[in-house]
Amino acid sequence: MKNWAGNLEYSSANVYHPTSVQEVQQLVADATRIKALGSRHSFNRVADTEGTHILLDALPQDIALSADKTTVKVGGGISYGALCRALEESGYAIHNLASLPHISVAGAIQTGTHGSGVNNASLAAAVVGIDLVRPSGELVTLTRDDDEFLASVVGLGALGIVTGLELAIQPSFEMCQRVLTNLPWDRALVDFEAIASSAYSVSFFTDYTGDAIPQVWFKALDSEPALPDLFGATAAAAALHPLPGMSAENCTVQLDEPGKWLDRLPHFRHEFTPSNGEELQSEFILPLREAPAALEAVRALSGKLAPLLFISEIRTIAADEFWLSPFHRQQSVALHFTWKPLQAEVEVVLPELESALAPFGSRPHWGKLFTPGLYDFAALYPRFDDFRALVHANDPSGKFRNGLLDSVLGVPAPAGN
Repeated sequence: MKNWAGNLEYSSANVYHPTSVQEVQQLVADATRIKALGSRHSFNRVADTEGTHILLDALPQDIALSADKTTVKVGGGISYGALCRALEESGYAIHNLASLPHISVAGAIQTGTHGSGVNNASLAAAVVGIDLVRPSGELVTLTRDDDEFLASVVGLGALGIVTGLELAIQPSFEMCQRVLTNLPWDRALVDFEAIASSAYSVSFFTDYTGDAIPQVWFKALDSEPALPDLFGATAAAAALHPLPGMSAENCTVQLDEPGKWLDRLPHFRHEFTPSNGEELQSEFILPLREAPAALEAVRALSGKLAPLLFISEIRTIAADEFWLSPFHRQQSVALHFTWKPLQAEVEVVLPELESALAPFGSRPHWGKLFTPGLYDFAALYPRFDDFRALVHANDPSGKFRNGLLDSVLGVPAPAGN
């Protein structure tokens, strides 16, 4: 069994598709090593195991609005596409979405996945309750009032298997999307925060070569003014794909045509379902104030990066309080790299890129390609030692651990310690 991108083969000895939470509990209780998979959209082995894999796609796809219509309860296997369609039918929305609507809610939240917007926190920020199956098979529900909540939402699968989530919702809203082209780099570096704050959600697409950023995507609310030009960039005359020369057929509608939030916040249409992705991905998250200097450092490596890149997307994210969130207590900029399927070559250049970003406090996205040995995670995450202690306390035998988690968290403590 492979991941979505096809760049890794999972190591599991057994694979199950449980149809109920009770079945998940029994599988966890009986296993020595076990991990859950959602849409298999991670590019590294954060969700791998040599034991049992549980795929959550056969769990009930329950979606239930609360009585006061402020939250929605969903099953652990549901995708954002399915959730968004159900919410919109009831007149509600969630605050933001990632580029693809096809990823699973539980998997995206556990790895700190996000959309864009200076004032928009990650997808995990919507979580008000989380159902977890512990190593014993016990099902627990944590809310914002519980001590372990902030550790467990972005938990890397290390504190339990997520079987349900309760998310904050809001009334449905409309947006429009516009793409501006050829933003001069000198203006982008001087006015980066102002440009990133110019709409509800803003994404920059570049390969770091040349004198200009080829595309800037603005996802704007009705209340935000149209931007025919901005800091030297000009409005695109036709719909564009983030990759030069690619058809925009599968992209969400542009050219300022109004539409519902779920049809504008992602970059790609809900009805377009990619079966796999012949690409690799890395992402590095830094304090927003470091964006100009960090971008200059990446541009200095463009001769090495550009031949391996399909495209790089630059986004912003608001701070949160989750212990292992890359946005923990910092308003952030995320530098996302969509690589060509050349893993050996990418792995050669990655350490140089990561070293260039290290002086800016770079934190890697947990579900994408990075080099764990280059990071002092305890220095990057103020609650990292607390998270590690909690993992050891909850899972002393390492039932939910794997090679990547061991390299991040350190060698598992012996049982009973």
